[in-house]
Amino acid sequence: MPWFRKLLQVSSSSLRKASPLNPRYIFSSNYTSQTGGLEPTKPNEKPRVVVLGSGWAGCRLMKGIDTNIYDVVCVSPRNHMVFTPLLASTCVGTLEFRSVAEPIGRIQPAISTAPGSYFFLANCKGIDVDDHVVHCETVTDGVDTLHPWNFKIAYDKLVIASGAEALTFGIKGVKEHATFLREVSHAQEIRRKLLLNLMLSDVPGISEEEKRRLLHCVVIGGGPTGVEFSGELSDFIMKDVRERYLHVKDYIHVTLIEANEILSSFDDRLRQYATKQLTKSGVRLMRGIVKDVQPQKIILNDGTEVPYGLLVWSTGVGPSSFIHSLQLPKSPGGRIGVDEWLRVPSLQDVFSIGDCCGFLESTGRPVLPALAQVAERQGKYLAALLNRIGKDGGGYANSARDMELGKQFIYKHLGSMATVGRYKALVDLRQSKEGKGLSMTGFVSWFIWRSAYLTRVVSWRNRFYVAVNWATTFVFGRDISRI
Repeated sequence: MPWFRKLLQVSSSSLRKASPLNPRYIFSSNYTSQTGGLEPTKPNEKPRVVVLGSGWAGCRLMKGIDTNIYDVVCVSPRNHMVFTPLLASTCVGTLEFRSVAEPIGRIQPAISTAPGSYFFLANCKGIDVDDHVVHCETVTDGVDTLHPWNFKIAYDKLVIASGAEALTFGIKGVKEHATFLREVSHAQEIRRKLLLNLMLSDVPGISEEEKRRLLHCVVIGGGPTGVEFSGELSDFIMKDVRERYLHVKDYIHVTLIEANEILSSFDDRLRQYATKQLTKSGVRLMRGIVKDVQPQKIILNDGTEVPYGLLVWSTGVGPSSFIHSLQLPKSPGGRIGVDEWLRVPSLQDVFSIGDCCGFLESTGRPVLPALAQVAERQGKYLAALLNRIGKDGGGYANSARDMELGKQFIYKHLGSMATVGRYKALVDLRQSKEGKGLSMTGFVSWFIWRSAYLTRVVSWRNRFYVAVNWATTFVFGRDISRI
């Protein structure tokens, strides 16, 4: 295909700087003069929805969009959705990595089969709001393998669902030495480092001090992710490490460091239960604020030094550098500001959903928490809204300017769940921290937690994988191969 070969020949040497004063671009960025891409849709073609991101929000939108009305184009640096609630289980071998990764083509089959729908492994670099065009740059394994190239995509409707990134609070050394837990690659890195430390600590000649450091796993952040990972790790240590690494079983331990209270969004009774269970599992709870992160130790604000072999950073999320670069009105906290219909009010045909957006102060609504259930609900709502717009003839660019959009997006919290290891979990079904509702703990909660997440896994294929992985782990234990 000559046009595709021509697209591949675009090199990074032709990059030029876009003028920050040009009002057509909502943020200034490097881009090339385009030689290929998707041109604006013609009257005899379906309108095109471009989705930036493949997280909970973007994938739920793509799953619900009517492909008889729209062509769907997804632009994302990963070709799958991660089922994040079960990601911690993959770090210790309770689940396989592919069990929590859902290919985009399975979520929306039209991307693989329809002639006008595509998935592009790329990042958005700029948005031309006058011409309804997004400028993209491909994701590669580095310039030593393949130079990234640039292309453009014309859109009729644009949905920004690019998610958020881990908060580091500007603390020195976090990005260099800590591991986050948001992607499958992060879980793989944690598993490899954990098993490497286990094997190194068993080598003759290692000092007692170095052995304790290598086997000290430190988790920063006492939210649901940090607590669940600590619980999974303590289970791994109690049931597998102490059985298969007898020489080092008394050296390995987990420390969870939180500035305030763990699981602050949960009921006080549930927090106390979680603290008791984690302590019983051997997790050390420390209160403190990290001041500096060094290659083999962290320093707290009171001067305490905590050596570590594995450091997992789980302190919440905030707007990414991409979102920061957008010259758009922002909600409190720096997210993209949206109205009650999840539109970006200052732009025509542009919507935003998921962790990257929040209600503008002018709406009088609070910014919703960065939760999977919020993103999923927003994706479902916006899919229905766009389908309705398309059926009423407003799918093409600039054709829905004065259209009545109907019901506004309203979020109702369904509750929170977290596992703390040892077949124990917490279930909090209150709609708010101050509200009243059912809350429970123990084995029944753990069963509810597993059942709920098993039903929320996107495909039957992955539900089967998860169920088989759980059964295999229960019978034979976790796999400790370092692959």
